[in-house]
Amino acid sequence: MTLVSRLLAGAMLLAAPVAVQAATKPAPKAAAVAPVNAAPGDAYFKAGEAALAKALTVSPNTGRAKNVILFLGDGMGISTVVASRIYEGQQRGVDGESNSLSFEKLPWTALSKTYSHDTQVTDSAAGITAITTGVKTRNKIIGLTGQSLPEKCDSEAGQRVETIAELAKAHGLSAGAVTTTRITHATPAGTYAHTAYRDWEGDNDMPSEALKAGCVDIARQLVEAPTRIRLDVALGGGRSRFLPEGKDGKRADGRDLTAEWLKAPGAAYVTTDAQLAALDPAKTGPVLGLFANEHLPYEVERPVLGEGVPTLAAMATKAVDLLSKNPKGYFLLVEGGKIDMGSHLNNAKRTMTETIEFSKAIQAVIDKVDLNETLIIVTADHSHGLVISGYANRNAPILGLAGNEGEPIVAGDGKPYTVLSFATGPGGVEGDGARADPSKEDTDDVDYHQQALANLPSSAHSGEDVGVFADGPGAYLVRGVVEESYIYQVMRHAYGFDAR
Repeated sequence: MTLVSRLLAGAMLLAAPVAVQAATKPAPKAAAVAPVNAAPGDAYFKAGEAALAKALTVSPNTGRAKNVILFLGDGMGISTVVASRIYEGQQRGVDGESNSLSFEKLPWTALSKTYSHDTQVTDSAAGITAITTGVKTRNKIIGLTGQSLPEKCDSEAGQRVETIAELAKAHGLSAGAVTTTRITHATPAGTYAHTAYRDWEGDNDMPSEALKAGCVDIARQLVEAPTRIRLDVALGGGRSRFLPEGKDGKRADGRDLTAEWLKAPGAAYVTTDAQLAALDPAKTGPVLGLFANEHLPYEVERPVLGEGVPTLAAMATKAVDLLSKNPKGYFLLVEGGKIDMGSHLNNAKRTMTETIEFSKAIQAVIDKVDLNETLIIVTADHSHGLVISGYANRNAPILGLAGNEGEPIVAGDGKPYTVLSFATGPGGVEGDGARADPSKEDTDDVDYHQQALANLPSSAHSGEDVGVFADGPGAYLVRGVVEESYIYQVMRHAYGFDAR
């Protein structure tokens, strides 16, 4: 045997025990079978695929808008939207958490930074001024720059800023405002008024020095505006600011502004839902609809207080009919104003039912208009201190108790707390008193006030960003994190109006 043969034979003998061991060791089972991906069959995964497929079909509409409709949910922060979406779904008997309100389905979204010229947290006056004029101003001020001072009549001079409604009118379009509050309240007034103090809604609301200095109350500004910029449709509450004392009103000057409104050719003044519905747009000029002396009733109060009062959807769709007769187009503000008022009361049920009605009004209008020529923007002027907290089970009542694995969470005082609460407001404990036990209260009651961290007569606004939702011409510009005043620029650009 040669040397090479001996070396090969030795190598084979040395390798033999290893080969035997390898042959007798069981092969790993996983090596022969690929891991299974369960995701494609999962309902959440499928929903995500469907959402992606839908998103891929969305393309920017870069054309010009004939019409712009601005929906303003007063105080409708992100927490309010989420809570309301859950509540709306639960009321219909479907999964609330995965539910969507009508405007949440719009394809273009952004976040809006709502601070005012002088504060971290805006009020409605400064908020609507930013949205309708592109200028941030001081709290309490409407339609004037931040150089004006609240409640200082002489600071109004030279500080007027044009609203998007006035700009639309100046270009030959029509304009209107619809609200569930007084038509002279801060948000609707933001389409037509210019004042150093939001509460100067009627002359009886103004100090004598302001009247003597020549400042004009908000109701008069609506009626006395020059024809070329005056609103064509104004629907809401606040009749008391238009009528004299002794005639169901609060005006100290003795004037009946509703009668003065009727002096315009073809003008109409209505006070009931039936009168509003009966208006023939083809035969009607400017319309003033005042359906309550003060604010309209909450939706939860409609069975008792709502006789003759139109819904927000009825007002909004009628406004569209009235404004649409202008072949050049229109601007319309639709405010869900009592969303904010429910939150000021720490009353989540009122807040959510008003938000749901707001969502219904938006859907009713979307069903009516052509989104190829109408820009829809839905947003809020500010947020509120509503908080969703705890670990309640899926489908647990949103108005119920916070929980963990089906059991109520107990706080340090040995008592549970509700899923919804507020940072501040009348639901706070007064003095050194003890917190009430919500498990012994009817948290679903229409008059239940959610608990708050700090007791205040009225819940304070909060300063986090709010949502902006859009569709139609120019809606693709609603994206990212933007200034509240940017919304005006989107509307102006969509119309094709040059900066003035």
